Amino acid sequence: MSLVQVTDLSVEFGDLRAVDGLSFRLQQGAALALVGESGSGKSTVASALLGLHRGTGARVGGSIEVAGTDVQEASDDELRRLRGAKAAMVFQDPLSSLDPYYAIGDQIAEVYRVHTRASRRAARARAVDVLDRVGIPDAQRRSRSRPHEFSGGMRQRALIAMALACEPDLLIADEPTTALDVTVQAQILDLLHTLREETGMGLLLVTHDVGVAAESVDEVLVMRHGRVVEHGRVGAVLGAPKEPYTRDLLAAVPRVDASRAPSEASEEVVLEAVGLRREFGRGKRAFAAVDDVSLTVHRGETLGIVGESGSGKTTLGRMLVGLLEPTVGEVRHDGHARVGVNPAVQMVFQDPVSSLNPRRSVGESIADPLRARGERDEGRIRGRVRELLERVGLEAAHYDRYPHEFSGGQRQRVGIARALAADPRVIVCDEPVSALDVTTQAQVVALLGELQRELGLALVFVAHDLAVVRQVSDRVAVMQRGRIVEQGPADEVYDNPQDPYTKQLLAAVPALDPEVAARRRTARRELTAA
Repeated sequence: MSLVQVTDLSVEFGDLRAVDGLSFRLQQGAALALVGESGSGKSTVASALLGLHRGTGARVGGSIEVAGTDVQEASDDELRRLRGAKAAMVFQDPLSSLDPYYAIGDQIAEVYRVHTRASRRAARARAVDVLDRVGIPDAQRRSRSRPHEFSGGMRQRALIAMALACEPDLLIADEPTTALDVTVQAQILDLLHTLREETGMGLLLVTHDVGVAAESVDEVLVMRHGRVVEHGRVGAVLGAPKEPYTRDLLAAVPRVDASRAPSEASEEVVLEAVGLRREFGRGKRAFAAVDDVSLTVHRGETLGIVGESGSGKTTLGRMLVGLLEPTVGEVRHDGHARVGVNPAVQMVFQDPVSSLNPRRSVGESIADPLRARGERDEGRIRGRVRELLERVGLEAAHYDRYPHEFSGGQRQRVGIARALAADPRVIVCDEPVSALDVTTQAQVVALLGELQRELGLALVFVAHDLAVVRQVSDRVAVMQRGRIVEQGPADEVYDNPQDPYTKQLLAAVPALDPEVAARRRTARRELTAA
């Protein structure tokens, strides 16, 4: 009997048919990835496996059987017994999935007690055991920590530990590595692979990242508009896709081994950082987020800045724009030292949702830089904003729409239009595509390149995704613990890295070839054991 058996599944929300006639099965101990763009229906399927649409107004058709439970016919009590005990889910955002007021260990212990009726002492011991199992160092002490005291990768490990507490037969992981650095992502994927080997559990992985699928599963099911496009062994689907959509999806994946045609950069330096240092805190608690960083940006070129979370790259980007003042050093624009915000240097932020006011139309947000420069003619303002909307691939009529009416990629286009409104010479992009699926990511990157060529813009592209950075950059600076450990032409840094940290980052980038991924996983295990 299959661990998961889904037959002719449909899920409707009002007039929207999010999943349409989906069928698949998953055997005990096997791993299947649901892959597709945002809106393809893959997360809706994952929720349906645990009956999470019940009571929401969604209409669910077809049959779903998970670990011997008929999800459609099960009572509420039977569903509660299924969730956590036989099938567990790890969500994309661990911070919103964990209670900020309670210690991590207490939250895991509570899940264990609900399903096993164990004593508090036994549940506490179980929490420490599973935290240790997922690689949390000093698990006994760290079990008393609250979620904000854990890094993003550690919080994700804690969620996996919670899911493992009752030794489920099935683990459903919904975009478990989307917001993580490449090295932390590799650790989480290696952990999931090891847990499968040790426990024999099945894995259903939901992801828009084809590389993550290649690293982790036996089979791939490609979804689009709620339907199956292609389904088969991971090596066959990724190595020789049969369907045009699958080929397009793979073609949009940035490759860390693909060099970029150089842009038309000049020798003119438009932005320069000289000995930048930025400290936070005071006295003994003070630390330097950026420490003695110097770099130059030339007109028309793209400088990529890569590093893990905490490396200081975002702090550096904010100093370049003038949103943060350096503790030591100076930022020079066109050869002159500058303090504060300069309209000639604009920023595109990582999260367009939080950087746009939800109560104002996108047109009004784009108009802000125009008004800040003293423009008072509302007709000219509206006309310029309409031009900018069309310039970034949106419609002039979108002026009066609000952020929630746009997709993630469209909102990022709004952010780019707002940056362009100030007629900048430099745009600093802080993780501008990290939350987007690969095809939307490719569209935004192509738009930035087009604008750069037409307007002669210099770009500073801050990201933890090394493949994307190589795709867009002429030169690259690698940051670790506030310092630049290596910088130079992109091809030299990627093809012949000199610093051990750069080599470590490149080795952690997911490979699209499952055999290569398996060799890398073995090498990482051997390195960890050594």
